Amino acid sequence: MNLPIYQIDAFTTDVFKGNPAAVIPLQSWIDEDIMQSIAIENNLSETVFFKKEKEYYSIRWFTPETEIRLCGHATLATAHYLFKHENLPSHTIKFHSHLSGDLSVERSENGYTLNFPSQKPVDFAKPSYLENALGCQINYCLKNGMFILCEVSNEKTLFDLTPDFSLINKENPELGIIVTAQSSQENVDFVSRFFHPGIGINEDPVTGSAHTVLIPYWSDKLNLKNLTAKQISRRGGTLYCEDKNERVLITGNCKTYMIGEITV
Repeated sequence: MNLPIYQIDAFTTDVFKGNPAAVIPLQSWIDEDIMQSIAIENNLSETVFFKKEKEYYSIRWFTPETEIRLCGHATLATAHYLFKHENLPSHTIKFHSHLSGDLSVERSENGYTLNFPSQKPVDFAKPSYLENALGCQINYCLKNGMFILCEVSNEKTLFDLTPDFSLINKENPELGIIVTAQSSQENVDFVSRFFHPGIGINEDPVTGSAHTVLIPYWSDKLNLKNLTAKQISRRGGTLYCEDKNERVLITGNCKTYMIGEITV
């Protein structure tokens, strides 16, 4: 069986930046074990598989460890593939995930806009291990069903973090850890980093799904509906965000790095 594969860098206008995703269009669904094996072989933070249905595209995301509920950058990369390489004429693409429901991506002058459910975090008692694992003081700690959100004092503290991934994985394999701070950069509202060794991602370069939590948090804190965010990983990426109460809009660009074919 031969399958096309596109490696696309998301949340960037340049290759070698943003978050790379392997995008694999399917004519029909293949065995889940094969999808997981492909994700392991690709060894990227996410491999996305999708298939055209009558009125939408069904979509699934895999890390090298497991299938996940939601992935923003791989969804953005899939939309880029459809708009750029399939020349899809419509301005909006509808996706459906069996784990996270209905999603959409709209093409605009500024790139592609994800329309995702908002996931407002709630206050959470700071776990005893967490400051040791991150190596810094945490000012505020919140959580939702997918993530723990930690705010630290400033951007430099965030940039200098050297987390103990073994300790994080031992104490908390289930939830991703978002660490964030208000930005000191001009025209940037907040910055973040994301760690989830429990699903095989020590640090994710740019994490769209984490911004479903970050956007309502910083929107309330800064009293802003439109925000500019940067994820300050080694590769880095920029996200243009809007709080729509029950939904969040996340806009970014993509760049195709590689086009090929895999044989399984």
